[in-house]
Amino acid sequence: MNEKAKIAFTHGDINGISYEILLKLLSTKDITKLFTPIVYGSAKVSAYYRKVLEMDEMPWNRIENPREASESEPNLINCVSDDLIVEMGKATPEAGIASYEALEVAMKDLLAGEVDALVTAPINKSIMPHDRFPYKGHTAYLGAKCHLEKGQSPLMILMADRLKVALVTEHIPLSEVSKTLTKERIVAKVKELHSSLIRDFAIDNPRIAVLALNPHAGDIGLIGDEEKRIILPAVEECRSNLAIKCFGPYPSDGFWGSSMLMRFDGVVAMYHDQGLAPFKALYMDSGVNFTAGLPIVRTSPDHGVGYDIVGKGIASEESLREATYTAIDVLKNRREHDLATRNPLRKTYYASNNSDNEVLPPIATDED
Repeated sequence: MNEKAKIAFTHGDINGISYEILLKLLSTKDITKLFTPIVYGSAKVSAYYRKVLEMDEMPWNRIENPREASESEPNLINCVSDDLIVEMGKATPEAGIASYEALEVAMKDLLAGEVDALVTAPINKSIMPHDRFPYKGHTAYLGAKCHLEKGQSPLMILMADRLKVALVTEHIPLSEVSKTLTKERIVAKVKELHSSLIRDFAIDNPRIAVLALNPHAGDIGLIGDEEKRIILPAVEECRSNLAIKCFGPYPSDGFWGSSMLMRFDGVVAMYHDQGLAPFKALYMDSGVNFTAGLPIVRTSPDHGVGYDIVGKGIASEESLREATYTAIDVLKNRREHDLATRNPLRKTYYASNNSDNEVLPPIATDED
């Protein structure tokens, strides 16, 4: 990118650690040399936390719209009422409304092309105004705001270093996972992850691992048949008909506990904790939540609101920093990919789906 990106930050839950990590990140020396930050939030709340945390005075440039943004200092668009009251560590309806209002203004500017990417600070979904935010999280909200075509849906990817984990099912009860899984759903998620790895992360011909649902990958039907009935057919569909290097299903415990992890560019987990519990055990302070499958770029830290540590000055901004750098990298990768592929040459040959003669790695099992 030849010019600095304008990165929009939503302030998230004002009673959590969002302002602490935003203040820490945006007080980093020379941070504005990398991008132009625009915080969608509250000047009053920012000043409150700066005082509580005893941070040096760092006034943000107050602006009305992104066109007024200064490239040499953090900018702030006030999105909420000045009557807003901070109650540190508490889940309040007022905080939920403030989260929603900042998100709405930022999304309006993002969809209008006024800013280049969105980094969202953590929200508490339980206190969001449900009449205006009837979603289980940012991912579903973003999909609705972007008006995706029928059959399309955004894909949540948790990432750090080389590891990228996508989920087939997200925020649903564990009892509903098996009933929700279908071959078509898994194929769609693998296909979306494959596309994102290529366009968003510049990985050529990526390799994707698919995890099993049941212990021991079902033990040949002894403790579940979803692997044989749903997951394996989905893997074979991706390999045979879509020419995606897709392998599995792998038993989750053996996969996460072995070096097998480093052989892949992406991992598809069947449900939330199967993918995110081991991921966060490895990368809690530096992980990034990226939303693939959208026409816009959005990232966030991979942690929550942190009510238990708010105001103590110990919250780490590292995940927010990584989320910001990821947004900038994805913008660059997308622009380069789209430029390189905008006028593709007509194909003069047809490659075999299995031209690399790669064999499906064996399914690991443990003995007990």
